[in-house]
Amino acid sequence: MPASFSFRVLHEEGAARRGELATAHGVVQTPAFMPVGTRGAVKAATGRDLRDCGAEIILANTYHLWLRPGEDLVSRLGGLHRFMGWEGPILTDSGGFQAFSLGARRAVTEDGLRFRSHLDGSELLLTPERAVEIQAALGSDIAMVLDECLAQPAPVEQVRESTERSARWARRCRDRFLQLQASGAGASRSGRTATELPLADSPGAASVFEPFPLVTNPGQAQFGIVQGGTVPALRTLSAERTLAIGFEAYAIGGLSVGEPAETMYEVVGHTAPLLPANRPRYLMGVGTPADIVEAVARGVDLFDCVLPTRNARNGQLFTSQGRLSIKNARFAADAGPPDPACSCYTCRTHSRAYLRHLFVAGEIGASVLNTIHNLRFYLDTMERVRQAIVFGTFELLRQSVRAVYSRPVE
Repeated sequence: MPASFSFRVLHEEGAARRGELATAHGVVQTPAFMPVGTRGAVKAATGRDLRDCGAEIILANTYHLWLRPGEDLVSRLGGLHRFMGWEGPILTDSGGFQAFSLGARRAVTEDGLRFRSHLDGSELLLTPERAVEIQAALGSDIAMVLDECLAQPAPVEQVRESTERSARWARRCRDRFLQLQASGAGASRSGRTATELPLADSPGAASVFEPFPLVTNPGQAQFGIVQGGTVPALRTLSAERTLAIGFEAYAIGGLSVGEPAETMYEVVGHTAPLLPANRPRYLMGVGTPADIVEAVARGVDLFDCVLPTRNARNGQLFTSQGRLSIKNARFAADAGPPDPACSCYTCRTHSRAYLRHLFVAGEIGASVLNTIHNLRFYLDTMERVRQAIVFGTFELLRQSVRAVYSRPVE
């Protein structure tokens, strides 16, 4: 385990944990929510917005950054933190879910994921080793292994085959990760060193930039991922095999892909206790405020989801009173703030009527202001969760959030 990476549990209420996660680029208070910066940017939000909203860690997408601008260029420019201008911790996924979402344009083999780029149609192969190398070049603080994600429901035998393949890929990911960490510098896919890598097709382009090593964060940690669909026995098997490999921490993957919410809660409740109590537990791609508090109640520490930013761009706000569709005509003359209980920039300075006007008029500002509010709401919710665990009132908060988010959208 890198010296810069550690986790400690400070308080507990039932299975819910209040902790601190230390990384090479700072400490994260847990339970924590990670805004999703797919292409190295959280949509409709700047780094300043993220800091003002209270974000401590963000997630970036390996698949998209590999295709554009390319991990070699990011590495040569000092790694993803410097490239983005974000000084805090970054987690990068492996790209497996994005390849999974390509549907008919991808094929799963023992070698890895073969697919056609959504940018230019070129055929690419993402192997477990390449996923590790790309993330090493990006220099994230937390790197995820490559796994296979199945849509649900799926036949049990298909889930078993996928789960076993993911375990084999995890072993390959760990072996390559340890090789890179031991060497202190990676190799590009062509085998050239960082100083030999051109940044563009034009001759001499590389000479304008100061070279950097391809491993841009020696303190990077690697998380294993537990798969197994909605089959408890396969979740147990996957956890056993993943823990046997040995990672800095572990994630629960393969959920929020079509299964009912209650089924997801059951799987999380079964899987989280199988993971080490002294390591952070990450539930990938989940979810609504109600989903998050339910997962915290089952022992999960880290979350990410596109809902706050995606729904913001579609005119839906998450508030202390539930979900609100700002495009609703009844808000046309509403002078009140989007959420009277919120102190974000949007709620301090703008009315529901103004946000509706921007959205209906197609103004970019609508996405920006809605995104700032939704991110602040999610991050404030996490702060409320942490405080409730400390003061022993988490169960009351959990019931309150579930009640609010069982209401229809206003």
